[in-house]
Amino acid sequence: MSDTASETVSSAIRELVDANHVLFDQGVVDGFGHVSQRHPVRPDQFLLARSMAPALVTAQDVLAFDLDAAPIEAGGPAVYLERFIHSEIYRRRPDVVAVVHSHSPAVVPFSVVSGTRLRPVCHMCGFLGAETPVFEIRDVAGPGSDLLIRDARLGAALAQSLGHGAAVLMRGHGSTVVGSTLRQAVFRAVYTEVGARLQSEAMRLGPVTYLTEEEAEATAKTNDGQIDRAWLLWLKAARSRSMAG
Repeated sequence: MSDTASETVSSAIRELVDANHVLFDQGVVDGFGHVSQRHPVRPDQFLLARSMAPALVTAQDVLAFDLDAAPIEAGGPAVYLERFIHSEIYRRRPDVVAVVHSHSPAVVPFSVVSGTRLRPVCHMCGFLGAETPVFEIRDVAGPGSDLLIRDARLGAALAQSLGHGAAVLMRGHGSTVVGSTLRQAVFRAVYTEVGARLQSEAMRLGPVTYLTEEEAEATAKTNDGQIDRAWLLWLKAARSRSMAG
């Protein structure tokens, strides 16, 4: 690998470490959940930390995987059971550069209540589109699974449920959010959680006026140009808290 390519990979790893810390600081992940990034030099691979709490991830913990979810370097540390979420989405969606899987608490109720879908209620959540699909693992794994995406078959089914969208909920489990950049995926993961909280509060008050599809598309486009504004704030907050701790 050339010096330029090596620095590109190192830079990607550093930002992936930052993404882990930001997602924890913003309450999207806790001891569980994970974020990955497509390899910046080898698009048939992706970068993901070893199996550990996101807030503790360092550059030394980041591993490379192929699209079969196998570590490039065999015999290494334990890896996430649900790495197939990432591998199968990257396989199906060449436009996706980053994937966030989380169990953020405001989102989970929308995965289990029949007839109520997560929809954008404010301009910051326009990327959700008309409504967010829900992946029902029972349709693939039957009634006795542990709800985890443990293999390529389940990962492929989840990727199919995601379709061409930005987010998919997972019944009784959480959500998976994608982006064309790592920062966009983090932005969407944070505002999926925010949007779920806002929708829950609005539904308690009365009938909700959701964004139209046209509004959702327009607001998402506008927000995509403002992602660094949020990212730089969240990163500063995450680093400040880390230093204070």
